[in-house]
Amino acid sequence: MIAQNGNPKCIPPFSALPLSPSHPRHSAWGLWGPSDELGTLNLLTSPLVALAARENIITGHRISLNWSLNTPRGSSCPPFFARAAFHHEVYMKAPPRVVCDDTWSFNSQCSSQWDGLRHFGYQKERLFYNGTTEQEIVGEGAGDKLGIHNMAEKGIVGRGVLLDFHRWRKETGGSPGYNPFATGSITLGQLKEVAAFQGTEFRQGDILLIRSGWFAAFEELDEEKKRSYALREGPPQLSGLEQSEEMLEFLWDNHFAAAGGDAPSFECYPPQKDYFLHEVLLGGWGMPIGELFHLEALSKHCEETKRYAFFVTM
Repeated sequence: MIAQNGNPKCIPPFSALPLSPSHPRHSAWGLWGPSDELGTLNLLTSPLVALAARENIITGHRISLNWSLNTPRGSSCPPFFARAAFHHEVYMKAPPRVVCDDTWSFNSQCSSQWDGLRHFGYQKERLFYNGTTEQEIVGEGAGDKLGIHNMAEKGIVGRGVLLDFHRWRKETGGSPGYNPFATGSITLGQLKEVAAFQGTEFRQGDILLIRSGWFAAFEELDEEKKRSYALREGPPQLSGLEQSEEMLEFLWDNHFAAAGGDAPSFECYPPQKDYFLHEVLLGGWGMPIGELFHLEALSKHCEETKRYAFFVTM
């Protein structure tokens, strides 16, 4: 069975995954065809995007979700996970003419990012989305299969929904022991409470954004503490979504086109189970994962307008 135009009637429930017993756990390989390179972005059909625009572009107010590339601007804090820092050089191209060029050098995950489908595969099977091998991505003669250019061709555009976990926690007293700088999980039950608190309902093809409160906490640190946090030895300790069958079922059966958040890791890290959400979302479904999105201004605007759905274009 191949889903056509994101038709939900053709999308099997989570309980039916994987689609073949020979495929990795919970994968949906082949759902949009054996050579598909878009995954759940296939849900963003032209009619769906047009409907999202009609319903959600009301005032024309625009908000950027990007953090500064030099993480943050003017800070001595290096990127997380020991990634290369941003370098920007501006120079006079052809003196004495007044013409400037610039060059940029950076790791594409040093700041706000979409994890593409070449980023994270099934760890045990060592396979990426739709059975793509390591050699097809980094081996001799590797091409551009699963490259992020596939996403860029039409963009990640549609109805976005914010689950403001941090605001819910502050206003209701929920999850009192939560610490964004320590390994801990945001549970499915908590996400459902946030949605109910906001009056948020999900639709086919939604772009899900979760504000954990990581940025709110990080921006309160002084420079020394920011740098110490980024450079501390051992694996990073980050709160994020729990690794659970129930969380995977929620993300799949709601037919989200993409999912992201404000923390360096979308999921709890190190993982509390023997698997990552990343390998199922990216490697199994082709669902892009957004990280380090700066959601503070969006959160404020959603609270002021009491609207937690909006039009997203990336």
